[in-house]
Formats: sequence, structure tokens, C-alpha cells
Amino acid sequence: MTKEIVIIFALALVCISATTKKSNPTLYIIGDSTVEGGRGNNGLWGWGKFLPQFFDTTKISIKNYARGGTSARTFQTNAVPEFMKISRGFWDSVSVKMKKGDYLIIQFGLNDQGAVNDTARARGTLHGTGEDSVTIINSLTKKSEVVHTFGWYMRRFVTQAKAKGVSVIVCSSIPRNKWENDKTVRGESGFAGWALQVANEEKVFSIDLNSKIADVYDREGKQAVTDKYHIAKDATHTTEGGALLNASIVAQEIRGLKNCTLKKYLIDK
Repeated sequence: MTKEIVIIFALALVCISATTKKSNPTLYIIGDSTVEGGRGNNGLWGWGKFLPQFFDTTKISIKNYARGGTSARTFQTNAVPEFMKISRGFWDSVSVKMKKGDYLIIQFGLNDQGAVNDTARARGTLHGTGEDSVTIINSLTKKSEVVHTFGWYMRRFVTQAKAKGVSVIVCSSIPRNKWENDKTVRGESGFAGWALQVANEEKVFSIDLNSKIADVYDREGKQAVTDKYHIAKDATHTTEGGALLNASIVAQEIRGLKNCTLKKYLIDK
């Protein structure tokens, strides 16, 4: 073998090695405004903005695709007034990017409590996790649409991600700053529990974020929670302090998930 051939062979091996080098995995985040990175309007933020602080982002990429105003339904249909000119649904745009070895965190349930059909949002889902459905003429899109249960839409996220080899974590929605008898109102009218039910049935990871945050709220009390994590006129969205709290709880719960490989990318915080 001549010297020139040896050099060419060596260069070829280098090129092959470079092209086959394993890329970092990506953690995708989808959800509503309480998860969205946002612009800090009125000093309010979603926890997805701050979650990267808890990860070694030299080893994992974090992409937050949460969108304010969306429900599990409209994140898939894209029937959101300010975004309806986009031809593809948000989920279509996210799922096409996912690959084996990636991760997906899902949190919906707050906006799913809205009206199934109206001229403002038309984003509600049917209650439960079953196969119930209703056919409507959507007042926003003016098209026929079959609306399913909250669980049906959540299950669709999960099964499509799993089919790509993506590891899924379902979060129950954050609680609102609402109180009864000096205790945080939990469960979001059943939607928090239904999210966890889907995760259990589909055998994916879950975080009961609703309960974990509510536990903190109950310990600190209504006035402190309003002062530190919300603003008086908005019971749903969180300030930077609230978003940081929620992100820290998500990270803490990931660390405690048995057999969840996402935890290896967490840093001590």
C-alpha cells in the first residue's frame, strides 16, 4: 500500500467518524402559557423558560415549543386565532423533529377546561380519557371537527412520541392561585388526574406537578403565594419566582423518577 493510499484511507476513516458521531439528545417541551418561555409580559413567565438552568446544556438540547392559549386539542389542530394562518399544527411541527433517544415533557389541562365551541377560542376538550367524541362546526375555522376527550389528545401525543423511540414525561397542570378553606384548590376539575391516568395506562413517566406545587402553596399560605409567585389580578400565570419554583420542582421530580435516563443530564442546583 502506497503512502498516498494510506493517507486517503486515514482521511476517509476520519470523515466516517465525524459523520457518525452521536448527536446530543433533545428535550422537547410542549404545553400552554404556564409552560411557554414567553416574553415576560406583565412580569409573567412559564416554567419552561427556566428549566434549562437545571440541565447541562452542553450534553442535551432543550427546545420549548409550548404556546400560550393552546389546549391539548388546539396544539394538535392549530385552531388558535392568532396562529391560524400557519398551515401545520404545532404538534406536527414538533413531532417531525423528534428522534430515537430524545425526550418529551407534556403539560396541558388548563385551557382544555374551556368551551368546546365558541367564537373566542373553541379550545375545550371533552372530560375524561375515553373514546367519547362530538362533531361540531367550529365557530373559528368554520369547518367540521370531531372533538375528543382530553385523554384522547394526551394519548395521541404519547403514542406518537413512543413510536419514535422518545421517552415521555407527562406533567399534570400547575394549580391556579385559588383557595378554599385556606387550602389550594387542586386537580383542575379532573384534568390533572386524567393526565396522570393516561401516563399510567401508556406506561410512561409522570409528575404530579399539580399536587407538588399545591403542597408548597399550602405550606406558604395564600398571601405569600400571591406576593411571591403570582400577581393579584391573575390567578393562573406565574411571576418569575413562580416559574422558577415550578421549574425546580419539575427538575427535582425528574431526579426521582426510577429508570428515567433524563436525570443524568441534570446538574446540582
